[in-house]
Amino acid sequence: MNENSTIRNIVFLGTSLPRECGIATFTQDLMDEFANIKDFNLPLIIAVNNKETYEYGNQVMIQIDQHNLEDYTLAAEKLNNSNADLLMIQHEFGIYGGDSGEYLLAFVETLKIPFMITFHTILTQPTPKQRYIMNKLALLSVKVITMAQNTVIDLTSTYRIPLHKIEVIHHGVPFVKTESREKLKESYGFSNRDIISTFGFLSPGKGIEYGIEAMCGVVEQHPDALYMIWGKTHPVVKKESGEVYRQKLIDLVDELGLNNNVKFIDKLLTQEEVIQSLVMSDIYMTPYLGKDQAVSGTLAFGIGYGRVIISTPYRYAEEMLADGKGLLADFKNSASLKACILELLENPQRKKEMEALTSALGRTMMWSEIAKHYAALFRAAFEPAYSFNRSVI
Repeated sequence: MNENSTIRNIVFLGTSLPRECGIATFTQDLMDEFANIKDFNLPLIIAVNNKETYEYGNQVMIQIDQHNLEDYTLAAEKLNNSNADLLMIQHEFGIYGGDSGEYLLAFVETLKIPFMITFHTILTQPTPKQRYIMNKLALLSVKVITMAQNTVIDLTSTYRIPLHKIEVIHHGVPFVKTESREKLKESYGFSNRDIISTFGFLSPGKGIEYGIEAMCGVVEQHPDALYMIWGKTHPVVKKESGEVYRQKLIDLVDELGLNNNVKFIDKLLTQEEVIQSLVMSDIYMTPYLGKDQAVSGTLAFGIGYGRVIISTPYRYAEEMLADGKGLLADFKNSASLKACILELLENPQRKKEMEALTSALGRTMMWSEIAKHYAALFRAAFEPAYSFNRSVI
């Protein structure tokens, strides 16, 4: 790292690419944007590993074995002796060791430099242990970052985190230049077809079966409609139960006679492929089952690229699609999804108006803009008047 005192050194803690993990992608996208911010060096990362071995790049400065408590304190001591100015922790219960990820507490209690923390999951009904961990992490931190306004009340009331510590910053979206919707459809062989899509790691909580069932009624009136399901099975799901869920979906497509109207793209998508899948879509759909989901990276991407969106009313969707930016269908209800799809396909003007609304919001969610928010937050922490109080109240 550069020793120039006018250039700040930020270190991240979390999962790191090439590990197949949404947080790893999120962190890398944010880190990469700091190459364009002149008063920061390119950040480094402390990578938390599971039982796999990864070929990391030179941005990884330290590795932690998720299940080895000693690794956490050793990593914190190394960071204390480095020229890092601030640590940015990405928090998700499942990526840290111990009961509910409690090993992370040993790390922050050893740490002597200031840190901020982004909470990727904020449970509405945490266990006492989960509540204790998040409360202590927050109170030892300089700032807590959440990606949705709907979580602020949970952080203050359920987790007893002071409001002045909380900052809301949108989930970022990468900018990728692509061809137009029509040209992408042509290049993929889907010209003149209405495309509904979903992307991301496949798992039972995604509710894809309801989207497939909805297509039965859709194709009766729009026989060329195509539901594209992009992405491989979630690594954890595949390890625990193989391809049981994917096969269940494939069997459902066969049973309903929808082989011409539902297509699976079973692969780990590149960033370019993710964006292409969105840009060529007429409708982006997230028929998720969990009503308490506070943030969805896939929905954020859909908004970022100005897609018209149909979703079940989980918390993040209700917040982000308010004021006419999308349609909400009932949970576990294929008829409700079908009605929403038909409403949009048969009302192109309304669809166009919705796309304009999501596009306007989406422009503010590009990583280039989001990184500026983080940079401003980091700079504020370096101000002489800023109080770094690590006392737990």
